[in-house]
Amino acid sequence: MLDEILQWDRDAFVYLNSLGIEQYDAFWSTVTKFPPWIPLFALIIILFFIKFPKKDALAMILTILIMAYFVATVTDLTKHVVARLRPNNDEELNTLIRILRSPSGFSFFSGHASSSFSIITLTILFLRRHFKWVYLFYIWPILFAMSRVYVGVHFPIDLMVGALVGIFSAWLFYKLYGLIISPYLKSVRHV
Repeated sequence: MLDEILQWDRDAFVYLNSLGIEQYDAFWSTVTKFPPWIPLFALIIILFFIKFPKKDALAMILTILIMAYFVATVTDLTKHVVARLRPNNDEELNTLIRILRSPSGFSFFSGHASSSFSIITLTILFLRRHFKWVYLFYIWPILFAMSRVYVGVHFPIDLMVGALVGIFSAWLFYKLYGLIISPYLKSVRHV
């Protein structure tokens, strides 16, 4: 069963990667990096300060940063335990695919998917009652994750698991915020 899943994953990756068109290489090579998304992060920070008192906004942003560190740690530990080669480093695959990036390290699961989905999901959980359109922020992690197949460095399962880990981590930190941090902030206000 696992062998069949891994074979599907490899076949799906080769197919999806082969759909790449040279004219779009610059776009996907840019999308796959963090710096182009800095304006999105700035907008998120501004929205927190627009809708929440300063201490609450800072606490939410700090929660997102702590969660991002947690997700990065879990991702790195998992990569070293599973030790799955990236497609661009797999000798059976790297002659069949388009490679626009050549990171070393391991593939499972995607840090781009886990980090972006966790950050955006927690942001949405915090802001959804104030901005109905905030779900549009999911455009970032979707494009960010898709870019990893396009540039040749992640299998589809790496991205799916990374997204699930990110979403679950965001839910967990949202619950922790509600149980610990939010009550603390309320008690401090009443003192």
